[in-house]
Amino acid sequence: MKHLLIKNAHIKTMADQDYENGYVVVIDNKIAKIGDMSTAPTSNDEFDEVIDATGRLLFPGIIDAHCHVGMWEDSLGFEGADGNEETDPITPQLRAIDAINPFDRCISDARRAGITTLVTGPGSANIVGGQFAAIKTAGHSIDDMIVKAPVAMKFALGENPKTVYHDKKKSPMTRMATAATLREFLFKSKKYWQQKKKHDENPEKHKNPEFSFKYEAMLDVICGKLPVKIHAHRADDICTAIRIGREFSLDFTIEHATEGHLICDILKENHVDVMLGPTMSERSKPELRNMSYDTYKILDEAGLSVAIITDHPVIPIEYLPVCAALAVKNGLSHESALRALTINAAKNCRIDQFVGSIEVGKDADMSLFSGDVLDIYSKPDVVMVSGEVFYY
Repeated sequence: MKHLLIKNAHIKTMADQDYENGYVVVIDNKIAKIGDMSTAPTSNDEFDEVIDATGRLLFPGIIDAHCHVGMWEDSLGFEGADGNEETDPITPQLRAIDAINPFDRCISDARRAGITTLVTGPGSANIVGGQFAAIKTAGHSIDDMIVKAPVAMKFALGENPKTVYHDKKKSPMTRMATAATLREFLFKSKKYWQQKKKHDENPEKHKNPEFSFKYEAMLDVICGKLPVKIHAHRADDICTAIRIGREFSLDFTIEHATEGHLICDILKENHVDVMLGPTMSERSKPELRNMSYDTYKILDEAGLSVAIITDHPVIPIEYLPVCAALAVKNGLSHESALRALTINAAKNCRIDQFVGSIEVGKDADMSLFSGDVLDIYSKPDVVMVSGEVFYY
Protein backbone atom coordinates (compact mmCIF):
# COMPACT_ATOMS: atom_id res chain seq x y z
CA MET A 1 0.00 0.00 0.00
CA LYS A 2 1.23 3.48 -0.85
CA HIS A 3 1.18 5.99 2.02
CA LEU A 4 1.29 9.71 1.22
CA LEU A 5 1.32 12.75 3.52
CA ILE A 6 0.32 16.30 2.61
CA LYS A 7 1.31 18.67 5.40
CA ASN A 8 1.17 22.38 6.28
CA ALA A 9 -1.80 22.96 3.97
CA HIS A 10 -4.67 25.39 4.27
CA ILE A 11 -7.38 22.75 3.76
CA LYS A 12 -10.73 23.75 2.30
CA THR A 13 -12.64 20.50 2.87
CA MET A 14 -16.09 21.60 1.59
CA ALA A 15 -17.38 19.59 4.55
CA ASP A 16 -17.89 20.45 8.22
CA GLN A 17 -14.44 21.76 9.16
CA ASP A 18 -11.58 23.55 7.40
CA TYR A 19 -7.98 23.70 8.62
CA GLU A 20 -5.77 26.78 8.43
CA ASN A 21 -2.71 24.59 8.89
CA GLY A 22 -3.53 20.94 8.44
CA TYR A 23 -2.51 17.59 7.04
CA VAL A 24 -4.03 14.76 5.01
CA VAL A 25 -2.91 11.15 4.94
CA VAL A 26 -3.68 9.16 1.80
CA ILE A 27 -3.44 5.38 1.72
CA ASP A 28 -3.57 4.06 -1.83
CA ASN A 29 -6.51 5.89 -3.43
CA LYS A 30 -8.46 6.92 -0.32
CA ILE A 31 -8.27 9.72 2.23
CA ALA A 32 -7.33 8.04 5.52
CA LYS A 33 -6.78 10.93 7.96
CA ILE A 34 -7.35 14.68 8.15
CA GLY A 35 -6.47 17.06 10.94
CA ASP A 36 -4.65 20.05 12.32
CA MET A 37 -0.87 20.01 12.15
CA SER A 38 -0.80 19.84 15.93
CA THR A 39 -2.00 16.22 15.57
CA ALA A 40 -0.01 15.35 12.43
CA PRO A 41 2.41 12.41 12.24
CA THR A 42 5.77 13.45 13.70
CA SER A 43 7.87 11.28 11.39
CA ASN A 44 7.94 11.11 7.61
CA ASP A 45 9.54 7.68 7.60
CA GLU A 46 6.28 5.76 7.27
CA PHE A 47 5.31 7.60 4.07
CA ASP A 48 6.31 6.82 0.50
CA GLU A 49 5.83 10.46 -0.46
CA VAL A 50 5.53 13.70 1.50
CA ILE A 51 4.25 16.96 0.00
CA ASP A 52 4.93 20.17 1.92
CA ALA A 53 2.03 22.47 1.08
CA THR A 54 3.18 25.50 3.06
CA GLY A 55 1.44 28.64 1.80
CA ARG A 56 -0.92 26.75 -0.47
CA LEU A 57 -4.61 25.83 -0.48
CA LEU A 58 -5.62 22.17 -0.60
CA PHE A 59 -8.96 21.91 -2.39
CA PRO A 60 -11.20 18.98 -3.34
CA GLY A 61 -11.08 17.77 -6.91
CA ILE A 62 -13.38 19.88 -9.07
CA ILE A 63 -16.34 18.15 -10.75
CA ASP A 64 -18.04 19.02 -14.02
CA ALA A 65 -21.54 17.67 -13.43
CA HIS A 66 -22.61 17.82 -17.09
CA CYS A 67 -20.28 17.72 -20.06
CA HIS A 68 -19.55 15.68 -23.16
CA VAL A 69 -15.80 15.18 -22.85
CA GLY A 70 -14.68 12.18 -24.89
CA MET A 71 -18.02 12.08 -26.69
CA TRP A 72 -17.02 14.89 -29.07
CA GLU A 73 -13.27 14.51 -29.22
CA ASP A 74 -10.99 17.47 -29.67
CA SER A 75 -9.94 18.32 -33.25
CA LEU A 76 -11.32 15.11 -34.84
CA GLY A 77 -14.54 16.29 -36.46
CA PHE A 78 -17.00 13.56 -37.46
CA GLU A 79 -14.57 10.75 -36.57
CA GLY A 80 -14.62 11.87 -32.93
CA ALA A 81 -18.30 12.83 -32.78
CA ASP A 82 -20.04 10.01 -30.92
CA GLY A 83 -22.52 11.83 -28.71
CA ASN A 84 -25.77 11.80 -30.70
CA GLU A 85 -27.29 8.76 -32.42
CA GLU A 86 -29.72 10.76 -34.56
CA THR A 87 -31.63 7.77 -35.94
CA ASP A 88 -34.15 7.10 -33.18
CA PRO A 89 -35.55 9.57 -30.61
CA ILE A 90 -35.57 6.87 -27.89
CA THR A 91 -32.13 5.32 -27.21
CA PRO A 92 -31.77 4.53 -23.48
CA GLN A 93 -29.60 1.48 -24.22
CA LEU A 94 -26.67 3.61 -25.42
CA ARG A 95 -23.79 3.89 -22.93
CA ALA A 96 -21.26 6.69 -22.68
CA ILE A 97 -18.53 4.26 -21.65
CA ASP A 98 -18.73 2.67 -25.11
CA ALA A 99 -17.91 6.00 -26.76
CA ILE A 100 -15.54 7.90 -24.46
CA ASN A 101 -11.96 7.92 -25.70
CA PRO A 102 -9.69 8.05 -22.61
CA PHE A 103 -6.96 9.53 -24.81
CA ASP A 104 -9.02 12.61 -25.72
CA ARG A 105 -6.63 15.46 -24.89
CA CYS A 106 -9.44 17.36 -23.14
CA ILE A 107 -9.29 14.86 -20.26
CA SER A 108 -5.74 15.94 -19.47
CA ASP A 109 -6.76 19.58 -20.05
CA ALA A 110 -9.39 19.11 -17.35
CA ARG A 111 -6.90 17.55 -14.94
CA ARG A 112 -4.44 20.42 -15.34
CA ALA A 113 -7.26 22.76 -14.26
CA GLY A 114 -7.87 20.74 -11.08
CA ILE A 115 -10.92 18.93 -12.48
CA THR A 116 -10.75 15.33 -11.32
CA THR A 117 -14.25 14.00 -12.12
CA LEU A 118 -16.23 14.39 -15.33
CA VAL A 119 -19.90 13.47 -15.62
CA THR A 120 -20.10 12.94 -19.35
CA GLY A 121 -22.50 11.36 -21.79
CA PRO A 122 -24.80 11.66 -24.79
CA GLY A 123 -26.06 14.94 -26.19
CA SER A 124 -29.60 16.23 -26.50
CA ALA A 125 -30.61 15.26 -30.04
CA ASN A 126 -32.86 12.48 -28.73
CA ILE A 127 -35.71 12.57 -26.23
CA VAL A 128 -33.95 9.73 -24.40
CA GLY A 129 -30.29 9.91 -25.28
CA GLY A 130 -28.65 7.20 -23.21
CA GLN A 131 -26.55 6.64 -20.13
CA PHE A 132 -24.11 9.14 -18.62
CA ALA A 133 -20.98 8.04 -16.75
CA ALA A 134 -18.93 9.66 -14.01
CA ILE A 135 -15.23 9.17 -14.75
CA LYS A 136 -11.88 10.28 -13.36
CA THR A 137 -9.46 12.39 -15.38
CA ALA A 138 -6.60 9.90 -15.11
CA GLY A 139 -6.25 6.48 -16.69
CA HIS A 140 -5.70 4.68 -19.98
CA SER A 141 -8.83 2.51 -20.01
CA ILE A 142 -12.31 3.81 -19.41
CA ASP A 143 -13.03 0.76 -17.27
CA ASP A 144 -10.33 1.86 -14.82
CA MET A 145 -11.56 5.49 -14.77
CA ILE A 146 -15.20 4.90 -13.80
CA VAL A 147 -16.56 6.43 -10.61
CA LYS A 148 -20.07 5.25 -11.45
CA ALA A 149 -21.61 3.99 -14.68
CA PRO A 150 -24.34 4.51 -15.44
CA VAL A 151 -24.57 7.57 -13.24
CA ALA A 152 -27.72 8.94 -14.91
CA MET A 153 -30.07 8.59 -17.88
CA LYS A 154 -30.27 11.54 -20.29
CA PHE A 155 -33.63 13.01 -21.37
CA ALA A 156 -34.03 16.13 -23.54
CA LEU A 157 -36.94 18.50 -24.05
CA GLY A 158 -37.43 21.60 -26.16
CA GLU A 159 -35.62 22.84 -29.21
CA ASN A 160 -32.95 20.18 -29.75
CA PRO A 161 -34.95 16.96 -30.38
CA LYS A 162 -37.68 18.98 -32.06
CA THR A 163 -35.19 20.49 -34.54
CA VAL A 164 -33.33 17.23 -35.24
CA TYR A 165 -36.44 15.24 -36.09
CA HIS A 166 -38.18 18.09 -37.91
CA ASP A 167 -35.24 18.05 -40.32
CA LYS A 168 -35.80 14.31 -40.78
CA LYS A 169 -39.54 14.90 -41.28
CA LYS A 170 -40.47 12.51 -38.48
CA SER A 171 -41.85 12.80 -34.97
CA PRO A 172 -41.29 14.63 -32.71
CA MET A 173 -41.73 17.94 -34.49
CA THR A 174 -43.46 19.72 -31.60
CA ARG A 175 -43.11 20.02 -27.84
CA MET A 176 -46.42 18.15 -27.56
CA ALA A 177 -45.02 15.18 -29.47
CA THR A 178 -41.78 15.24 -27.46
CA ALA A 179 -43.66 15.05 -24.16
CA ALA A 180 -46.14 12.48 -25.46
CA THR A 181 -43.41 10.24 -26.84
CA LEU A 182 -41.51 10.40 -23.58
CA ARG A 183 -44.61 9.75 -21.51
CA GLU A 184 -45.60 6.75 -23.66
CA PHE A 185 -42.12 5.27 -23.34
CA LEU A 186 -42.17 5.75 -19.57
CA PHE A 187 -45.58 4.05 -19.33
CA LYS A 188 -44.30 1.08 -21.32
CA SER A 189 -41.09 0.96 -19.30
CA LYS A 190 -43.09 0.94 -16.09
CA LYS A 191 -45.32 -1.88 -17.38
CA TYR A 192 -42.24 -3.90 -18.37
CA TRP A 193 -40.74 -3.37 -14.90
CA GLN A 194 -44.02 -4.42 -13.23
CA GLN A 195 -44.23 -7.58 -15.35
CA LYS A 196 -40.66 -8.53 -14.49
CA LYS A 197 -41.32 -7.89 -10.81
CA LYS A 198 -44.43 -10.10 -10.86
CA HIS A 199 -42.49 -12.87 -12.59
CA ASP A 200 -39.65 -12.64 -10.07
CA GLU A 201 -42.13 -12.87 -7.19
CA ASN A 202 -44.17 -15.73 -8.68
CA PRO A 203 -42.59 -17.25 -11.83
CA GLU A 204 -45.14 -20.05 -12.01
CA LYS A 205 -48.06 -17.65 -12.27
CA HIS A 206 -46.55 -14.77 -14.27
CA LYS A 207 -44.55 -14.88 -17.50
CA ASN A 208 -41.43 -12.85 -18.03
CA PRO A 209 -42.04 -10.09 -20.60
CA GLU A 210 -40.38 -10.49 -23.99
CA PHE A 211 -36.83 -9.13 -23.69
CA SER A 212 -36.35 -5.49 -24.68
CA PHE A 213 -32.91 -3.90 -24.52
CA LYS A 214 -34.48 -0.44 -24.27
CA TYR A 215 -36.78 -1.31 -21.38
CA GLU A 216 -34.01 -3.21 -19.58
CA ALA A 217 -31.95 -0.01 -19.64
CA MET A 218 -34.86 1.81 -17.97
CA LEU A 219 -35.44 -0.56 -15.03
CA ASP A 220 -33.35 1.41 -12.53
CA VAL A 221 -34.86 4.67 -13.80
CA ILE A 222 -38.42 3.50 -13.24
CA CYS A 223 -37.77 2.20 -9.73
CA GLY A 224 -35.88 5.37 -8.72
CA LYS A 225 -32.39 3.90 -8.46
CA LEU A 226 -30.94 5.77 -11.44
CA PRO A 227 -31.39 9.55 -11.68
CA VAL A 228 -32.40 11.32 -14.87
CA LYS A 229 -30.70 14.36 -16.33
CA ILE A 230 -33.40 16.33 -18.12
CA HIS A 231 -32.10 18.87 -20.64
CA ALA A 232 -34.38 21.92 -20.47
CA HIS A 233 -33.58 25.58 -21.13
CA ARG A 234 -36.95 27.33 -21.40
CA ALA A 235 -39.17 27.82 -18.36
CA ASP A 236 -42.08 25.94 -19.93
CA ASP A 237 -39.83 22.98 -20.78
CA ILE A 238 -38.53 22.96 -17.20
CA CYS A 239 -42.13 22.79 -15.98
CA THR A 240 -42.84 19.92 -18.38
CA ALA A 241 -39.80 18.11 -16.99
CA ILE A 242 -41.05 18.59 -13.44
CA ARG A 243 -44.57 17.47 -14.41
CA ILE A 244 -43.34 14.25 -16.03
CA GLY A 245 -40.79 13.66 -13.29
CA ARG A 246 -43.48 13.85 -10.62
CA GLU A 247 -45.95 11.77 -12.64
CA PHE A 248 -43.52 8.84 -12.82
CA SER A 249 -41.79 9.44 -9.45
CA LEU A 250 -38.42 9.92 -11.14
CA ASP A 251 -35.25 11.01 -9.39
CA PHE A 252 -34.35 13.86 -11.74
CA THR A 253 -32.24 16.98 -12.11
CA ILE A 254 -32.65 19.88 -14.51
CA GLU A 255 -29.70 20.40 -16.85
CA HIS A 256 -28.96 23.96 -18.07
CA ALA A 257 -32.07 25.64 -16.57
CA THR A 258 -31.35 28.82 -18.53
CA GLU A 259 -34.73 30.36 -17.60
CA GLY A 260 -34.74 28.87 -14.12
CA HIS A 261 -34.77 32.34 -12.58
CA LEU A 262 -38.22 32.94 -14.13
CA ILE A 263 -39.71 30.00 -12.21
CA CYS A 264 -37.49 29.91 -9.16
CA ASP A 265 -40.49 29.39 -6.87
CA ILE A 266 -41.54 26.28 -8.82
CA LEU A 267 -38.05 24.82 -8.69
CA LYS A 268 -37.88 25.49 -4.96
CA GLU A 269 -41.34 24.06 -4.28
CA ASN A 270 -40.34 20.83 -6.05
CA HIS A 271 -36.86 20.67 -4.46
CA VAL A 272 -35.18 20.41 -7.86
CA ASP A 273 -31.39 20.20 -8.12
CA VAL A 274 -30.01 22.17 -11.06
CA MET A 275 -26.92 22.09 -13.26
CA LEU A 276 -26.46 25.65 -14.53
CA GLY A 277 -24.68 26.52 -17.73
CA PRO A 278 -23.16 26.93 -20.16
CA THR A 279 -23.44 30.69 -19.64
CA MET A 280 -20.03 31.84 -20.88
CA SER A 281 -21.24 31.65 -24.46
CA GLU A 282 -23.33 33.49 -27.01
CA ARG A 283 -27.12 33.39 -27.11
CA SER A 284 -26.88 31.10 -30.11
CA LYS A 285 -30.50 29.91 -30.28
CA PRO A 286 -33.96 31.13 -29.23
CA GLU A 287 -33.97 29.09 -26.01
CA LEU A 288 -31.03 31.15 -24.74
CA ARG A 289 -32.49 34.61 -25.21
CA ASN A 290 -32.97 35.05 -21.44
CA MET A 291 -29.56 33.66 -20.50
CA SER A 292 -28.07 35.56 -17.57
CA TYR A 293 -25.55 35.10 -14.79
CA ASP A 294 -28.23 36.46 -12.45
CA THR A 295 -29.74 32.96 -12.52
CA TYR A 296 -26.89 31.60 -10.39
CA LYS A 297 -27.44 34.05 -7.55
CA ILE A 298 -31.24 33.84 -7.68
CA LEU A 299 -31.38 30.03 -7.51
CA ASP A 300 -28.61 29.77 -4.92
CA GLU A 301 -30.23 32.34 -2.62
CA ALA A 302 -33.51 30.42 -2.94
CA GLY A 303 -31.75 27.47 -1.32
CA LEU A 304 -31.48 25.23 -4.40
CA SER A 305 -28.50 22.96 -4.89
CA VAL A 306 -26.69 24.56 -7.83
CA ALA A 307 -23.83 23.00 -9.78
CA ILE A 308 -21.90 24.90 -12.46
CA ILE A 309 -21.24 23.11 -15.76
CA THR A 310 -19.41 23.75 -19.04
CA ASP A 311 -21.45 21.48 -21.33
CA HIS A 312 -18.05 20.89 -23.01
CA PRO A 313 -17.32 21.28 -25.89
CA VAL A 314 -19.68 24.29 -25.76
CA ILE A 315 -17.22 25.78 -23.26
CA PRO A 316 -13.76 24.14 -23.12
CA ILE A 317 -13.58 21.98 -20.01
CA GLU A 318 -10.56 23.75 -18.50
CA TYR A 319 -12.58 26.96 -18.16
CA LEU A 320 -14.99 25.54 -15.59
CA PRO A 321 -13.36 27.56 -12.74
CA VAL A 322 -13.63 30.66 -14.94
CA CYS A 323 -17.37 30.03 -15.34
CA ALA A 324 -17.65 29.97 -11.54
CA ALA A 325 -15.60 33.16 -11.25
CA LEU A 326 -17.93 34.95 -13.66
CA ALA A 327 -20.91 33.82 -11.59
CA VAL A 328 -19.23 35.41 -8.53
CA LYS A 329 -18.57 38.58 -10.54
CA ASN A 330 -22.33 38.72 -11.12
CA GLY A 331 -23.43 38.24 -7.51
CA LEU A 332 -23.03 34.57 -6.55
CA SER A 333 -21.15 34.26 -3.27
CA HIS A 334 -17.59 32.97 -3.42
CA GLU A 335 -18.43 30.10 -1.07
CA SER A 336 -21.46 29.09 -3.14
CA ALA A 337 -19.34 29.05 -6.29
CA LEU A 338 -16.83 26.72 -4.63
CA ARG A 339 -19.66 24.44 -3.52
CA ALA A 340 -21.09 24.48 -7.05
CA LEU A 341 -17.77 23.09 -8.33
CA THR A 342 -17.43 20.40 -5.67
CA ILE A 343 -19.89 19.09 -3.10
CA ASN A 344 -23.05 20.41 -4.84
CA ALA A 345 -21.94 18.87 -8.11
CA ALA A 346 -21.28 15.56 -6.35
CA LYS A 347 -24.62 15.58 -4.52
CA ASN A 348 -26.57 16.57 -7.63
CA CYS A 349 -25.00 13.62 -9.48
CA ARG A 350 -25.57 11.29 -6.49
CA ILE A 351 -21.83 10.51 -6.20
CA ASP A 352 -21.03 12.45 -3.03
CA GLN A 353 -20.21 9.22 -1.22
CA PHE A 354 -17.09 9.06 -3.43
CA VAL A 355 -16.06 12.62 -4.32
CA GLY A 356 -16.85 16.31 -3.76
CA SER A 357 -15.11 16.98 -0.45
CA ILE A 358 -11.99 16.15 1.52
CA GLU A 359 -13.30 13.61 4.02
CA VAL A 360 -12.04 10.34 5.43
CA GLY A 361 -13.06 7.40 3.26
CA LYS A 362 -13.55 9.42 0.06
CA ASP A 363 -11.43 9.16 -3.05
CA ALA A 364 -8.11 11.00 -2.82
CA ASP A 365 -9.00 13.68 -5.38
CA MET A 366 -7.38 16.99 -4.42
CA SER A 367 -5.45 19.95 -5.83
CA LEU A 368 -2.91 22.37 -4.37
CA PHE A 369 -3.37 26.02 -5.37
CA SER A 370 -1.00 28.87 -4.55
CA GLY A 371 -3.83 31.37 -5.05
CA ASP A 372 -7.60 31.62 -5.05
CA VAL A 373 -9.20 28.72 -6.94
CA LEU A 374 -11.43 31.21 -8.76
CA ASP A 375 -8.68 33.69 -9.65
CA ILE A 376 -8.26 33.62 -13.42
CA TYR A 377 -4.48 33.63 -12.93
CA SER A 378 -4.54 30.64 -10.56
CA LYS A 379 -3.82 27.09 -11.55
CA PRO A 380 -2.97 24.05 -9.46
CA ASP A 381 0.66 23.00 -9.29
CA VAL A 382 -0.23 19.58 -7.84
CA VAL A 383 -3.31 17.54 -8.75
CA MET A 384 -4.18 14.18 -7.20
CA VAL A 385 -6.63 11.81 -8.89
CA SER A 386 -7.52 8.66 -6.94
CA GLY A 387 -4.24 8.98 -5.08
CA GLU A 388 -2.11 9.40 -8.21
CA VAL A 389 -0.06 12.61 -8.06
CA PHE A 390 0.49 14.90 -11.04
CA TYR A 391 2.90 17.85 -10.83
CA TYR A 392 2.47 20.89 -13.10
